[in-house]
Amino acid sequence: MKRFLILLLVTLPILSFSGPIGQLIKKAGTSTQFPGHPSLVVFDSTMVDVQESGLSYITKHLAYKVLTNEGANKLATITFDYDPLTAFVEIKEVIIHRTNGDVKSISADDIYDYPAPARMIYWGARQKMIDIGRLEVGDGIEIKIFRKGFTYALLYNSDEDRYTPPMKGHFYDIVNFFGYEPILEKTYEVSVPNSKKIQYQFYNGEAEINETKDETHQHFSFKMKNIMPLPHEQYRVANSDIGPKLLISTSPDWEAKSSWFYGVNEDFGSFESTPEIQEKVNEILEKAKNENDSISLLTHWVADEIRYSGISMGEGEGFTLHKGEMTFTDRCGVCKDKAGMLITMLRAAGFESYPAMTMAGSRIDDIPADQFNHCVTVVKKSDGQYHLLDPTWVPFVRELWSSAEQQQNYLMGIPEGADLMITPVSEPEKHYFKIDASSTINKNGDLNCKIVLTAEGQSDASIRRTFTSSHKRYWNSYMEEELTSLSPDIHFDSIIFDDPYDYSNPISISFYFNIPEYAVVTEKEIIFKPVASRNLFKHYNRHLYFNTKL
Repeated sequence: MKRFLILLLVTLPILSFSGPIGQLIKKAGTSTQFPGHPSLVVFDSTMVDVQESGLSYITKHLAYKVLTNEGANKLATITFDYDPLTAFVEIKEVIIHRTNGDVKSISADDIYDYPAPARMIYWGARQKMIDIGRLEVGDGIEIKIFRKGFTYALLYNSDEDRYTPPMKGHFYDIVNFFGYEPILEKTYEVSVPNSKKIQYQFYNGEAEINETKDETHQHFSFKMKNIMPLPHEQYRVANSDIGPKLLISTSPDWEAKSSWFYGVNEDFGSFESTPEIQEKVNEILEKAKNENDSISLLTHWVADEIRYSGISMGEGEGFTLHKGEMTFTDRCGVCKDKAGMLITMLRAAGFESYPAMTMAGSRIDDIPADQFNHCVTVVKKSDGQYHLLDPTWVPFVRELWSSAEQQQNYLMGIPEGADLMITPVSEPEKHYFKIDASSTINKNGDLNCKIVLTAEGQSDASIRRTFTSSHKRYWNSYMEEELTSLSPDIHFDSIIFDDPYDYSNPISISFYFNIPEYAVVTEKEIIFKPVASRNLFKHYNRHLYFNTKL
């Protein structure tokens, strides 16, 4: 039966266009019509066939056109990313349409499959690369691809189960209707069994939407034309927050996703403690004075001692968190491993704690598709409320939850289920940066000065990072460099700073120095610029230089 389904899908019709593909490419446009763009997408068509299990069979048909020599170089190789743990990808056909009307098929020998370049996360991701070869302005490339599976990994048993979505029986997709080059037409079609209830929303634009239904399936079609790349702006929000996109899901609501996320990790035993973990927890908490102190000590231990490095560890990737025992032994992992390690240790200390999913860098919209790229920890304190902790973003940082993650949506995986929530704004008063300068100028204009720099929150983190990310022998020289702009003749008597690995208080640094002939002294006036107004420590104050002209 399994073999029959796969053969059936391969025979599904590819999107039918009026006229030969070569003619569509020829008429698509030129660099004059699309100035500044080296290439364009003539069409991008996706057809999705969803099974009862939630498994998806996907047929993709797309075509590019070269507009400039830069575009010819860019399209000389085309790559597609995939994770073999959860997706099967086959490039069915590649055809080059030359400007003179000639047509050339790319041989399977010119399609390569190799490990994808990776940094910090090594989960076995791969790429398929098509060696297109030399192209000329006006040439087009037509590609047909078959894919089954999904984009997030989880536990799997049999070969076909590995391609079934984590929340079995459910289907979701996130489809961006934008790109880095003009798209003349993009179509997304999906067929879903009538037994499933679909909800969808199209954001940040309007699409041509059609719905039909037959005896067994419901069919949905979404189409947009003439899609231009999003304009670049400094410090702009994520493309997915402002670009047209489709969210579609069979999951009923966020509460259902929350309960599922809780259950899948409890069933796997992700947070079971061991005697070794318990011993370490007891050791860490020897200095704890109260509830907040205990949570802080455990959070900082996990943040500082579990290195961020993701290696493929078999079962437990994706939405299922690796067991605490594994992370404790390896002393490394990605965000979900660090979050799971903290949950394990908090539970060993007697706290009620669970994982939460979030999206760092962009918004999560209402449709319960899996718009997550990050995992954090929640702990229920004696006030009865859940509090967020993020051991991934606070290594060597005084905060327990990075304020860089303010106004960020998150979903807790708790027994009673939870709705989508959002982190609050962190007031600027919590991130102060203070310079207190006391100066004396003698009759020769010589300056003797003491500067005390104190900071909190993200400002504290910015300064503290100078120490924690460099060798101790450079600490004094780095601090001196921050004040050499005052004068090349500056002489430091001493620089005194707190232990950067002590998070109990905001960081404080005291500078004692003198500068000869800093001021011009006459009989009637003393001409100088106050030290504190000299725009010091710019390295730590990038947020003060935001371009507000926008």
